Amino acid sequence: MATEVDTLVIGAGPTGLGAAKRLNQLNLSSWLLVDANQEAGGLASTDVTDEGFLFDVGGHVIFSHYAYFDDVLNEALPEKDDWYEHQRVSYVRSRNVWVPYPFQNNISVLPTEDQVKCIEGMVDAAEARFRASAPPKTFDEWILRMMGEGLADLFMRPYNYKVWAVPTTHMQCKWLGERVAAPNLKLVISNTLNKKVAGNWGPNATFRFPARDGTGGIWKAVAKTLPQDRLKYGKKVVKVNAEGHTAELDDGTTIKYKNLVSTMGLDYLVNNLEGIDDATVTQMQTAAKERLVYSSTHVIGIGIRGELPNRIGDKCWLYFPEDDCPFYRATIFSNYSPNNCPQSSVKLPTLQYADPATGTPSSDAKEGPYWSLMMEVSESHLKPVNNETLLADTIRGCVNTQLLLPDSEIVSTYHRKFTPGYPTPSLERDSALQEILPALADRFNIFSRGRFGSWKYEVGNQDHSFMLGVEAVDRALFGSNEMTLESPDFVNGRRNTERRLAH
Repeated sequence: MATEVDTLVIGAGPTGLGAAKRLNQLNLSSWLLVDANQEAGGLASTDVTDEGFLFDVGGHVIFSHYAYFDDVLNEALPEKDDWYEHQRVSYVRSRNVWVPYPFQNNISVLPTEDQVKCIEGMVDAAEARFRASAPPKTFDEWILRMMGEGLADLFMRPYNYKVWAVPTTHMQCKWLGERVAAPNLKLVISNTLNKKVAGNWGPNATFRFPARDGTGGIWKAVAKTLPQDRLKYGKKVVKVNAEGHTAELDDGTTIKYKNLVSTMGLDYLVNNLEGIDDATVTQMQTAAKERLVYSSTHVIGIGIRGELPNRIGDKCWLYFPEDDCPFYRATIFSNYSPNNCPQSSVKLPTLQYADPATGTPSSDAKEGPYWSLMMEVSESHLKPVNNETLLADTIRGCVNTQLLLPDSEIVSTYHRKFTPGYPTPSLERDSALQEILPALADRFNIFSRGRFGSWKYEVGNQDHSFMLGVEAVDRALFGSNEMTLESPDFVNGRRNTERRLAH
């Protein structure tokens, strides 16, 4: 006999927990959450190495556009010492110098030749914008029109290729919003002549991070605020009967629902639909296969013995457009919380020096202190990666970019690949989503939401993802508009206070 609920939630990442939190708050109907993993977190989880180093499964920090999201996190982790507050200190490594982020506003630190190319390009871009009769169609066209050829070739094209694993010509530009800073030509010229740098920009100029247990600890804490009998872990959904409103689990049991909030990948969902006429399913599957693009992400962590070097200081995350390292971003993960590393009293052997040519270290276990780096590398069929050598290549890249010195003592390593990793804003993404998402919701009460459930990178941060789940519930129960899904620029341009957590 099948279990029956009003609303079934698939996935215990931020989106699924957002849906569950809202359902529990409203207390208007029965609900159940299932997840294939053994604990909450999803793509916002944290792993721990055997040596005791924590690494998030990607570069996550907490900043928010939503009062409701803040309410939920403050309820889950209410104490002052549950969090560290940070000012973003971020740089781009270019021409062997650290350029303050955003790169396009701080070319004053570059060699004069590069400054000239960038400013000339920005002037040409301003003229091109004046003459343009239609908006840009691709990300590459947007870059050239907003920044010019100099910045495009020096930073924007190579960096974004390293991030997305596809050329900028293969991407649309509607997703940009607050993600990319357009340069102020007057300010750039003034700062360049006066040898000044611009201040912080963007929504994550300040952020917070949990003191303990990494980002994954946040979502475990949120899950603990929910009725535990409504959360079923180790349960993978393998089939969804859209017409019959049932989900089949890998243990053969079924759950009958009125509304389904799914955070599974949209491509996985449509490939495992049944109970719809073949033509509709085939159309959805074809749209997903041919028009939804993703890349894989490798997360590589390195634990190092020693005091945090002065050259690293208070840096948070760093960008790498050049080809002297495989990673596009590095995070000084130990700067987020000292508890991301073992205590100094813990004794660990040195696994290797950063440059193996330095020699073979002693195998004796020694005390710390310790610090850590976390790098991200993209992969696609257009940008293949040698999985067997990637860890060694990453360590070599850390030496090349002066994150590590040749004799830096590495005491722990971590490497995990995520497929998919990034939902690419491809040229045909929106047409595919328009074909699939409304049909699922309007015809079958299936609300596919989340980083890969709704496939919109521009609303893929933790606060967005959480609210996609909240708003999906309000849509299912009340017919409300889903502002985060439907109007990313609107929600990203304001402080959203319409919902609050009732206490």
